[in-house]
Amino acid sequence: MLDTKYEKTLVINNREIKHSGVFSIEELFNLVNKCLVERGYNKQEKKSEETVSPEGRKIYIELRPFKDKTNYIHLVIKIKFYFEGIKDVVKTIEGEKKSLQEGKASIVFDAWYMTDWQARWNLTPFVYFMKALVNKFLYSYPQEGNAKGELSSDTAYIVGQIKTLLHHYKSPLEAHPGEEEVRRVAEEEMGKEDFGKEE
Repeated sequence: MLDTKYEKTLVINNREIKHSGVFSIEELFNLVNKCLVERGYNKQEKKSEETVSPEGRKIYIELRPFKDKTNYIHLVIKIKFYFEGIKDVVKTIEGEKKSLQEGKASIVFDAWYMTDWQARWNLTPFVYFMKALVNKFLYSYPQEGNAKGELSSDTAYIVGQIKTLLHHYKSPLEAHPGEEEVRRVAEEEMGKEDFGKEE
């Protein structure tokens, strides 16, 4: 499915979730797989690496789930999982003892809208070029226009579900940050240095 003949449009670039502390890698992947099935994606693992050191395990996993909207429109989400300093621990979460992992996690999302007009139209190069220009700048068919929004929505849904799961593992003190922490996070996300300052 992932061929060089496709025209690729990057819809989401480098959307990252970071987490430090305890979590369950198994629960995380079960959740991601469940979300992908709910949203109609075919699961595909691109790469998997694990190294062990005295500081803990280092794991890299890359998934490339895809959804075929039509014979010529495909949605692809690239999900990269980086786990560092991973050690197995037993913790009590909501009064229940669980085998978990402790360390740092970073999950990065990229999403592409891919089209293969040649497969649809079986076009000569000139007609293919003209069709691409018309589609990009003048008129998009409804199913083509909605596909980019659907891809954004699907990715946002998965990101939201992962954030909810990781939030579940935080201690009550971490789960409810103070006002200063909320301001700092808002400043980082919004990119405004003067956020919240009174004049």
